[in-house]
Amino acid sequence: MIAKIQWTVSVPILAIAALILTWGRDLPPPIVIIVGLFLAGSVLAAVHHAEVVAHKVGEPYGSLVLAVAVTIIEVALIVTLMISGGEKTQSLARDTVFAAVMITCNGILGLSLLVGAIRRRIAVFNPEGTGGALAAVATIATLSLVLPSFTTSRNGPEFSPAQLAFAAVASLGLYLLFVLVQTRRHRDYFLPITTAGQVINEEEHLEPPSARSAGISLGVLLLALIAVVGLAKGVSPSIEAGVADAGLPQSVVGVVIALLVLLPETIAAVRAAARDRMQTSLNLALGSAMASIGLTIPAIAIAMIWLSGPLLLGLGGTQIVLLALTMVVGTLTVVPGRANVLQGGIHLGLLAVFLFLAASP
Repeated sequence: MIAKIQWTVSVPILAIAALILTWGRDLPPPIVIIVGLFLAGSVLAAVHHAEVVAHKVGEPYGSLVLAVAVTIIEVALIVTLMISGGEKTQSLARDTVFAAVMITCNGILGLSLLVGAIRRRIAVFNPEGTGGALAAVATIATLSLVLPSFTTSRNGPEFSPAQLAFAAVASLGLYLLFVLVQTRRHRDYFLPITTAGQVINEEEHLEPPSARSAGISLGVLLLALIAVVGLAKGVSPSIEAGVADAGLPQSVVGVVIALLVLLPETIAAVRAAARDRMQTSLNLALGSAMASIGLTIPAIAIAMIWLSGPLLLGLGGTQIVLLALTMVVGTLTVVPGRANVLQGGIHLGLLAVFLFLAASP
């Protein structure tokens, strides 16, 4: 345990050092590989420290810690790439946010259901809390990513400044309302329950960390997030060049960013599902989807005050169909409060369709 803690502390520190040494420089392939290793190590360290903080504050607050942390990474990456990327990044926010929704609502959710169902035949969760979360995701996603394709104030899939401001305020307001319901008014809807239906108010086998340990983990978590953002910015030219050399659409860059920043959520959600904490897994998946839209869109709207060029938010026809299908299937999955390997496999199948169409539209 000591070695693990030392490793999760030392890697972010080394990653920050690597960030300082490589910032603003063109990196040759061997250095890109080294930076990528530090990036992956920082992501894993962030998962560990986020789980320590989450265990200290308890559910459902713990799920919010990692969801908000991941969204901070996403927003920082999008803004920094849009500042330096020019016209080719006008749709980066849309591509990344849509990819995050598809990965969380199909990938993380499906993988969690599959792991939970394989281990215990039936994955059990609270339909009231999960259904409310899915409804919020569907509403915010439609408002921010679908409506711009149908509004007429601007040519193309973009909002006018007034529409963008309204969408940003509405998305943030719905997200904050959900957080209030999740943490205060109906907190019991989001507490994990076992397969036998027993509500788990606290971890049964592990003592909560001390305030000092949780404080240290919070500090190292922030350090790891800074390292992830900075190093990802450093390797992003290599990612974009690789996508271009492979003849793939520019939207694949957004998919890669989403896959990268959601890796901590994926690991944490699968671990929770393996421990029969399915509700925690779904809190992480849907909470990340909601935070990705509800916090990213307002941040991008503010950044557009300084950024030049249009902000393309509206999805195309293919993406709208995938989003609608995801929400319909998700509704059928969460309403019963019980799922088996079939539901998990269906969601993972939808993720595979999304990834294939992203590479071959």
